Amino acid sequence: MVHLYGRENSRLDLSRRTGSLSQFGGVRLVTLGDGVERGQRMLEFRTGTGLRFTVMVDRAMDIAEVEHKGRAIGWHSPTGFRNPALHDAEGEGGLGWARSFSGFLVTCGLDHTLGPETVDASNYGYPHRRTIAHVLHGRVTGVPARLRGYGESWQGERCILWAEAEVVQATVFGEHLVLRRRIEADLGGDEIRLIDRVENAGFSPTPHMIFYHVNLGYPVLEEGARFIAPVEEVVWAAHGGAGYRAQGVGYRRMGGPVDRFSEQVWQHEMRADAEGRVPVAMVNDRLALGLQVVTRKAELPCTFQWQYLQSGNYAMAIEPSTHHVLGDQAARDRGEMIWLGPGEGRDYALSFEVLDGAAAIARAEAAIGAIARQPEDDFPEPSGNFRPLTWAQKTKEITT
Repeated sequence: MVHLYGRENSRLDLSRRTGSLSQFGGVRLVTLGDGVERGQRMLEFRTGTGLRFTVMVDRAMDIAEVEHKGRAIGWHSPTGFRNPALHDAEGEGGLGWARSFSGFLVTCGLDHTLGPETVDASNYGYPHRRTIAHVLHGRVTGVPARLRGYGESWQGERCILWAEAEVVQATVFGEHLVLRRRIEADLGGDEIRLIDRVENAGFSPTPHMIFYHVNLGYPVLEEGARFIAPVEEVVWAAHGGAGYRAQGVGYRRMGGPVDRFSEQVWQHEMRADAEGRVPVAMVNDRLALGLQVVTRKAELPCTFQWQYLQSGNYAMAIEPSTHHVLGDQAARDRGEMIWLGPGEGRDYALSFEVLDGAAAIARAEAAIGAIARQPEDDFPEPSGNFRPLTWAQKTKEITT
């Protein structure tokens, strides 16, 4: 049954009350027509509960806007959702990615994450390409998807809104990785589900890294908003050391916009529940509104938290990752890089749930607290304990 407008509705009930489901929910394909966004395809999802979100087909099927009952949840930067033809990831010393950085979900990968870095490329067997220069957070977010389908699907009395697409990140003398992405939401629901599979479609052993930049902005983010997570220990802070407390903003409670704010990045070691899930939330008690991200520890064992409370770019992100914040070369040196052989792949599943109301926030906070009690100090001393990612170990075979 579909719970809408204070009652349970069967498929027949709904069909009697409207000539088209699009009256209150569904998925539609539109094309943007102005400015830097001109020409891009966008899928608009509406679940009927006040949850509306958009998917950028031509930006790797990332999620641009998320709102609930007219309240913004996702973050928008000044760059806008730039057409990929204008996206120059290679520019500015590998920092050109930031000129297209905006939206609720930005996928980072597929063969590299984190900062610009040059690493060995001998696995591809091309003598004129001994190294590869990676750009900030990888190249995939600037790649248009091939849309496989979208729409509304009834499964008994349950209606699922869905879209599927394929994103190919490839080059001659290098990687050939394919991201197959499905996005779902239930009619009558407040949850977005993301199901990804990354495969090596080439014939050389290929490195694979991914993390999900889940960006939250005002009004969910404001002074006093709280970060709630099953944190066992704070592992690392980019601003650690003498300047750890200098800006007065810790990991638990957010501050307001600051005209000169230097970004803060944390890595937390999270504990999973009995089913291997890791729920992380940010909540605004004043508005009784929040968002919870749920991942699986076996798929995304590391979690980062990004705070950029800069005026005009006011954001906080929850960032589940396959690898530590140490970077690409460190993953190789530690034996933790994921090497995909020909035809091999990895699966990822995430959910994003709007917490609407004080009761929903209380339930989520209680469930998270039952997994692990996070440090009460806003500034826990980082442990520096980057636990081995033994799940990722695989021997790279190179023909010489």
